[in-house]
Amino acid sequence: MSTQLDILGSHNMYNNVFTYPSEEYSPTSLSSFSYSPPQSLSWDIPSYSSFDLTSKHSPPPPLPGSTGSSPPRRAGAGGPGGQRRKSLGDGKRCQLLEDFRNGRVTTIDLADVQGHVVDFAKDQHGSRFIQQKLEQCSDEDKDMVFSEILPASYSLITDVFGNYVIQKFFEFGTIDQKATLVDRLHGHVPSLSLHTYGCRVIQKAIESVPPYLQAEIINELDGFVLKSIRDQNGNHVIQKCIECVDPPLLTFIIVSFKGQVYDMATHPYGCRVIQRILEHCTAQQTDLLLKEIHLHADQLIADNYGNYVVQHVLEKGRPEQKSRIIGVIRGRVVSLSQHKFASNVVEKCIVHASRHERAGLIDELCSAPEGAILTMTKDQFANYVVQKMLDIAEPSQRKMLIYRLRPHLPTLRKFTYAKHIVNKIERLSKGSTSGSPLLSPTYF
Repeated sequence: MSTQLDILGSHNMYNNVFTYPSEEYSPTSLSSFSYSPPQSLSWDIPSYSSFDLTSKHSPPPPLPGSTGSSPPRRAGAGGPGGQRRKSLGDGKRCQLLEDFRNGRVTTIDLADVQGHVVDFAKDQHGSRFIQQKLEQCSDEDKDMVFSEILPASYSLITDVFGNYVIQKFFEFGTIDQKATLVDRLHGHVPSLSLHTYGCRVIQKAIESVPPYLQAEIINELDGFVLKSIRDQNGNHVIQKCIECVDPPLLTFIIVSFKGQVYDMATHPYGCRVIQRILEHCTAQQTDLLLKEIHLHADQLIADNYGNYVVQHVLEKGRPEQKSRIIGVIRGRVVSLSQHKFASNVVEKCIVHASRHERAGLIDELCSAPEGAILTMTKDQFANYVVQKMLDIAEPSQRKMLIYRLRPHLPTLRKFTYAKHIVNKIERLSKGSTSGSPLLSPTYF
């Protein structure tokens, strides 16, 4: 049974890897530059404030100087019927870019696009060209490109292609260039964190600049933490903060969760942010959240998203924290194992419990009425719990489980979810003689 949450929507959840809307391009596809005519390409985060993977979020509010609408479709990238993007300067694409796109220019360097850098940065193929060149160009060429993009930096940050050029400067630019770009972000970090393309630039900046510049960026999110967490783009910015910034600078994020942990743990994006906090923050910081997690553990265990937070405590928590969760499960193994979400937590309890605690959980099943163990074996969720018990139980408990199930194997073969257990028992029993303690009732 899968115990990993994949709720990323337009992003991939636990790895934070972006995918791109199908009609544009991926910046990671850079290789030695060789131009070919345009084709359809694939595009595609402790101070405390208040807190479905669904797509019910309203679009982010319009950014300054924008209409709030989606980027236009382009005939060159999006197929027939779309309007190609025009140059911002004279209402038409510059001739050099037009020749470049149509293959009439076969050899070109950064120096050749001087005066047209912004036009190139906002074009699918031009942006790719600039990104590749910035990785290994001379300081002179880099300065030239930077001087042209700086006045248009905000429009490039929010552009479908231009944002990747800005990201390249955060990755390969000088410390002065990075500091200048951070200064240009001033006052816009909260809104850009909610923007489809802007959030990518903010994340790249956070992971690429030194701590004193990180502090300048993330301090603007103070007061906007919960709003960002609830947003399909903003939650990735908060996760990136937690992953890349020194914990002492994250106090404002931790404080924002006060009284809101249950709401955030049951939110499709909030549950991911809590998991990042449990992974990267100090024990003093995580304890503030764990108090509320334990307070609501009974409800979180059976929640669509909350169960992943509880599983994370079992995987990453200290022994005393794990024991508190196991205490909630104890005495309810049979019933919780049949729950779609709680069954994941029961499995994790069996895996991560101490030897003594694990034996107690398995004894619940061994001593349960005959009907209960058969019901679990046939259940679409509980059968995974039985399989896990058979896998890691102590030999004596495994023998007890097999002894109780073996008389029913012919019947269990008829049930879809029981077949895995039948096969497992047969494998465990293979090679045993009829008088083996593994199968003999006299053993008990």
